[in-house]
This record gives sequence, C-alpha cells and structure tokens, in this order.
Amino acid sequence: MRHIVNLKEIAIGQGNHLVLIAGPCVIETFDATMETAVFLKDLTDELKVPFIFKTSYDKANRSSLASYRGPGLSKGLEIISAIKDKLGIQVISDVHRFHEIGPAAQVLDILQIPAFLCRQTDFILAVSETGKPVNIKKGQFLAPWDIKNVIEKVISTGNQQVLVSERGTTFGYNNLVVDFRGLAIMQELGWPVIFDATHSVQLPGGAGKTSGGQREFVPSMARAAAAAGVDGIFIEVHKDPECALCDGPNSLPLHSVRPLLEQLKAIHEAVSSS
Repeated sequence: MRHIVNLKEIAIGQGNHLVLIAGPCVIETFDATMETAVFLKDLTDELKVPFIFKTSYDKANRSSLASYRGPGLSKGLEIISAIKDKLGIQVISDVHRFHEIGPAAQVLDILQIPAFLCRQTDFILAVSETGKPVNIKKGQFLAPWDIKNVIEKVISTGNQQVLVSERGTTFGYNNLVVDFRGLAIMQELGWPVIFDATHSVQLPGGAGKTSGGQREFVPSMARAAAAAGVDGIFIEVHKDPECALCDGPNSLPLHSVRPLLEQLKAIHEAVSSS
C-alpha cells in the first residue's frame, strides 16, 4: 500500500513530483534566513517544484559545547513563523525535547525526529500524538529494514503522516556511507522516502570540535537518489557555506541550487515516465 503525506497543496508520495526540503542548517539571523527562504521559494515556484523550507531553531547535537546552536525555541519559532506567514510556505524543523513539542507543533507543518533520537520510543510517541506529519531521520546506526519498527511507533498513535529520511550510515571514524539498496528497501514499506543529500556527505566530528563535510559529492548523491525514485531531496544551503555557523562543509552555496534542481527534476520525470 502506498501512503501519501498531505501538506495543503503538497502531496508527498504520489510519485508525480519530487519534493525539495531545503534551507540553512540553523537560524543565524532573521535577515539571512528570510533571504534564503525567498531565494528558494522564487526558484521552486519558477521550476514548479514543491518546496518545504527547513531550518532549525536549536541544534542540540553539536560536536562541541562551544558550537553555535541557534537562537533557541522561542525566538527561533518566532522567526520561522514570520517567514512562513510572509511567504506562504510549509516549514519543517528538528524537535529535540519533550517541552518543545507543543510550541513547535503550533508553528511547524512537519516535526522532524533527529537521527540520534529515532530509537527514543516515548519521545517519538509524544511527537506523533500531535497529529502533525513526522519526518523520521534514520539513525546512522540503523539498517534500512529497522526503520519499520520506528514507523510502527508513529502509526500506533493513529498518525498516518510519516516520512522516512536516509542520511547515511556510520562507516568508520568520522565517515558515513550511503547504501542505495536501502532506499529501495525503505520504499517497499510504503511510506514516502526522502534522501538527505547534504548530511550524507557529512564527516561527523571530522574537524575536531565540529563536523566536516564533502559538499562536492552532494550533486552526484542527489542525482543517484532521484534516479532511485525517492519522493524528495533534502538539502541544506547557505549563502556563504565557508562562513556558516553550522554544517558549512556539507552545505551547498545558493548559486549551485538551480542547476542541481533542474537536473533532479529531469531525472525524476524520466524515472516516473519509464
């Protein structure tokens, strides 16, 4: 059975459109976040690609205590809400703690379970009980078939709005690898599958007190996932990745998004019509 996740005018999982989930890793300033959202909305409107804006109000799983985490729950949700209302777009962000769930559900269209929390049963149940769509980041430590157990936790609450995202599997010290067989395995479960192209090239903790990354491989990984028939591509972007306060090494610069998105759309259309 093929399940569809409905977000107003966006239907994820129908197979007729490839959805883009994109935005900066974390909110740095209101102006920078708004600028990125406007750029992505204008581009996706022009290319007729369904778009969901992603950013984070807090990154609770940073490598170092000294790492920048974001403006926090209250200020961050205020910024996300303002961008959502001004641009009329759908928004997604990570949720890390129980007390965040209620306020986040008032603003976000999709609540995201971070990879490191995808085995935390009580937390998953609490997020799912909001009734909002849930994007499960598959943990770096999970086999693709293990995600079935996580999905069952979500739907046990009556929530049938589930996305699962591949973001690479731990391959060794500070390295991840993507087994593209896993996309097909997760697709067989019947729920929309998203490929996180930028976190899949992350080098966790690879820069000592921060994570490294290999953004040069993002386009080829994303193209391969589109060819594999995923329902959406997740990409973190930044106006100047070298100066980004979080995940800069695996974020794409804005100027590279258009050519990649045009390629992904063409690949998806070719696969869908075959």
